[in-house]
Amino acid sequence: QSPFVESGGGLVQPGGSLRLSCVASGFSSDFYAIGWFRQAPGKEREGVSCISSSGRSTNYADSVKGRFTISRDNAKNTVYLQMNNLKPDDTAVYLCGAASVFGVDWGCRGIDYWGEGTLVNVSS
Repeated sequence: QSPFVESGGGLVQPGGSLRLSCVASGFSSDFYAIGWFRQAPGKEREGVSCISSSGRSTNYADSVKGRFTISRDNAKNTVYLQMNNLKPDDTAVYLCGAASVFGVDWGCRGIDYWGEGTLVNVSS
């Protein structure tokens, strides 16, 4: 069983919004920083956003700052990614990772658990 179940992806027009959810199971997710990553066809996986274990600190890639918002509800073992003003370049598989190390300046590192992802397709 995957440690994460991601949902909320789909087809959306440019300028639209989606809210992704990532539910953790099988490990103590509230001890980890959790990151959203994405991988587009033919490209390397990149970090999108990361949130500390407490939820008090966050980090965003420059390409999504001002458009995406990460949050978490530890009581529900869930991390969210609100994505607004989506662009075609945001098209990718989005997946969660549980990180053993977090920094406000550089985000999540040392991923111990990965999800399988949800597809986001931004197209008119």
